[in-house]
Amino acid sequence: MREKFKLGFLPTRRVFFSKEESNREKALIAEKIRRLAPEIEIVGLENLNEEALLITEREALEAARRFRTAEVDAVFAPHCNFGSEGAVALAAREIGRPLLLWGPRDAAPEADGSRLRDTQCGLFATGKVLRRFGVPFTYIVNSSLDDPVFERGFLNFLAAANVVKQFRGARIGQIGTRPRDFYSVIVNESELLERFGIQTIPLDLSALVRSAKKLLADPRGAWRAEAERFRGIADFSACADGTVEQLAALKLAIDAWRNEEELAAAAIQCWDSLQEEMGICSCFVNAVLAGEGFPLACEADIHGAISSLLLQSATLTPQPTFLADLTIRHPENDNAELLWHCGPFPPELAAGERRVDRHFVLPSHAPGVCSWKLRGGDVSLIRFDGIGGEYSLFCGEGRMIDGPFNQGTYGYVEVEDWPLWEEKLVRGPYIHHIAGAYGSCATVFAEACRYLSVAFDPATPDLATIESRMRR
Repeated sequence: MREKFKLGFLPTRRVFFSKEESNREKALIAEKIRRLAPEIEIVGLENLNEEALLITEREALEAARRFRTAEVDAVFAPHCNFGSEGAVALAAREIGRPLLLWGPRDAAPEADGSRLRDTQCGLFATGKVLRRFGVPFTYIVNSSLDDPVFERGFLNFLAAANVVKQFRGARIGQIGTRPRDFYSVIVNESELLERFGIQTIPLDLSALVRSAKKLLADPRGAWRAEAERFRGIADFSACADGTVEQLAALKLAIDAWRNEEELAAAAIQCWDSLQEEMGICSCFVNAVLAGEGFPLACEADIHGAISSLLLQSATLTPQPTFLADLTIRHPENDNAELLWHCGPFPPELAAGERRVDRHFVLPSHAPGVCSWKLRGGDVSLIRFDGIGGEYSLFCGEGRMIDGPFNQGTYGYVEVEDWPLWEEKLVRGPYIHHIAGAYGSCATVFAEACRYLSVAFDPATPDLATIESRMRR
């Protein structure tokens, strides 16, 4: 169960402008964000002063202490008038979490020529001071509270901050070693830990197999109910007797390990020791776990697991992701590509019937491979990867279209400019594995990368298009 997302609410004002107007704006903003995101917990400035508004730098240090104690995941600093730029920057630096900067659009001057807020003017000042303090921030164009620009921007910021939350300090499991010839999935565990706080938690494949077999040895074990649940998800008629039960035991063994180690995602050496030891493929288990919010990447691809975790986190409610091979171009569409893998795509994303079959490539032809097609719709595709100490995040969007039948799990994605995608991916530091999810997430990752020390590397849409989405 994921912890509730916590937002630090840091409204600010400057004393030279109307106190009453600032307090009115603060109340309206608080009410609005509660309506926009009722699922989050908001930590405010109650009792900081009589207004619960940040005004002085001394108050900034106390606000930062409160927010650190509450372990907020992000901070929203709406300027209820010009604002106190030094106090905001000081607090934000001390808190060290993603920061959202915005203020409501100013009303026309009063009849006597006076102005009540000068909010936009203060935003210019705060942006400069944040840069001086070395504080990265997200900015929403000065707009009215009910403007779609604010609503989209606020929700996009929450999603980006959630990506940052799940990335920093993530614990990623690794079951077994990489396949012998897969140099492409080599990762630097030391760099992941030192740069991002990401821990890689290993588990010997033989230990997992022993755990699964121990579970199966109990005739009244939980594997029975799990096997029955599996039969309700897909058709196993093409598999040998006992396959469903073994898959159920394998899944429960992984569940126990990931709960004990508090893992966010994992990668598994899915061939070929598992086929030799248990006579099954893990594909269906990968698919079910991904659907339950625990990405399990194929072929010991740690960066693939991280990519899936990031994409799953691009909404406050986890969404199913799939890890695909970029395989072949569509035979009739030069801007479309086959997204394929042996069978690990979540059943929730399938169109039509769902069957589990025997493997069609591995010499063992072991059962456990899923066979279904991805449903139509818009998708986002990302890949977190690195080489030589430099890390980047490839990002693109497309839509699923029809194409020739394939064995395993598959779908065809059409994008704006496939040759551009292909060249970016080949030049790297990326590989043939890419994480996918339904919906549009490019704006989320454009913001998240501001905080991750990871270069944002979009294909299509390009960066200018992505940024323009948030301004209009």
